[in-house]
Amino acid sequence: MHSAARLDVLGSEQAYLVLAAARRLEAAGHKVVHLEIGEPDMPTPPHVVEAGIRALRDGLTRYALAAGVPELRDAIAHSLAARGVRAAAENVIVAPGAKPMLFAAALALVQPGDDVLTPDPGFPIYESVVRFAGGRPVYYPLDESRAFAPDVVAIAERVTPRTRVIILNLPHNPTGGVATPDDLARLAALAQRHDLWVISDEVYGPIRYDGQYDSIAALPGMAERTFLVDGFSKTYSMTGWRLGYGVMPQWLAEPVTTLMINNVSCTATFVQYAGLAALTGPQDAVRRMVSGLRGKRDRLVRGLEAIEGVTCATPAGAFYCFPDISGILERTGMTCEAFAERLLEDAHVAALAGTAFGPAGRGHLRLCYATDPGQIDLALQRSRSWVGSLTTVAAR
Repeated sequence: MHSAARLDVLGSEQAYLVLAAARRLEAAGHKVVHLEIGEPDMPTPPHVVEAGIRALRDGLTRYALAAGVPELRDAIAHSLAARGVRAAAENVIVAPGAKPMLFAAALALVQPGDDVLTPDPGFPIYESVVRFAGGRPVYYPLDESRAFAPDVVAIAERVTPRTRVIILNLPHNPTGGVATPDDLARLAALAQRHDLWVISDEVYGPIRYDGQYDSIAALPGMAERTFLVDGFSKTYSMTGWRLGYGVMPQWLAEPVTTLMINNVSCTATFVQYAGLAALTGPQDAVRRMVSGLRGKRDRLVRGLEAIEGVTCATPAGAFYCFPDISGILERTGMTCEAFAERLLEDAHVAALAGTAFGPAGRGHLRLCYATDPGQIDLALQRSRSWVGSLTTVAAR
């Protein structure tokens, strides 16, 4: 007996594998610092929790419309105005998380044999969904010298007659990079010149430290060729609630709804009402979270830069650092995968090897700083001590 070959093209997320290894260490009595999982450390805002509980008590536990609760779709459409996007409820489809909507976007837009421009490093699920849809991921680089902003020239060089889609993720996982307004305008012009779709993953959209909030879908001529993917997990600390959405041209919404019917039927009704409260209620918790993340970012970057052999760009958004540890690797002869494994085993600090996000991640780690500042300090102290011991051994 064997499974269908299509399952062989699916990758995984290294974060869940490292989390499992960390949990095993904790079960054995060790205290692990978790910097591997990309999850806000603030609780879901109380008014959002209460809205979910109220919906449960009110009996909102039955099937919802496949495209989503109308009130939520309308609220999502209105919320997009903050990033300059004009949309109506008819453009919005709700899903149980952003990942199902990434799959829907790939299945809706990518034909077998199409090339899809994919960031490297980048969220590993992009490559999975492209291959699952029969497409071919074509990596475009994100360079630390440009603060990991998309390089429009490098992207343009990779466009061929087979190119169908560009995937953007801004702010970016794993680097925290963003695009300048000029970058976005040039990317929009490129997409229109070559008749390309853009899948714009904006799940970290509000988590920026420059006060900006934008989208390529807001630019002239881009709403009709952008499939915007977003969710509530990062902004509202609702990772376990599983609530996301897609925004697309109205003509595409009907077939995507059919796809969702065939896949998930609908998104949990009471969860959608919690999401409605998140969007329409007070945003103080989000502002406090972003402000707190800025301080944690600076704390981690300073601490990493103080470790010999490490350099770290300051991320402009999201809640990840992507330090370059190649100085340590050259000195010790380790790969970044071996470094991350031993950092967990020896120092009990859980981090991800940069190669979990593609070939360009070689020589890097991804560290999530959405945690208590004391945990950041403990991770830095343990890492400095452990790296120091590696240096001593290498010197012998």
